[in-house]
Parts: sequence; C-alpha cells; structure tokens
Amino acid sequence: MANVTEYIKESYIELTQKVTWPTWRELQSSAVLVLVAAFIIALIILAMDQAIHFLLTQFYTSLT
Repeated sequence: MANVTEYIKESYIELTQKVTWPTWRELQSSAVLVLVAAFIIALIILAMDQAIHFLLTQFYTSLT
C-alpha cells in the first residue's frame, strides 16, 4: 500500500511542478489545427467514397 501512496505523491508532484502546460492561445491553435485536419481528411474520404460508388455503379450497369 505504501507503493501506491508513493506513486500518487510522485505523480502529483510531476503534474504540478515538472509538466509544462500549454497556454490558452496554444491550446486554441492546436484545436483549430486538429479541426482543419479532420475536415480535410473527411473530404478526402468523401471523395474516395464517391469515386468508388461511381466506378461500381458504372461496372454494374455495364453488366446488364
């Protein structure tokens, strides 16, 4: 049980004294960057999905 208590104490010290937390401005910049990247990736996936849908539709209509 002493090991668990020591671990919690050391974790608290590390989080409060050794970790450098981002500023509010840095956090906002990172959030915007993540949102833009997610949007771009979503558009790429949408384009791939539409292309595959078009190709498969053309393929199946050519069979009839």
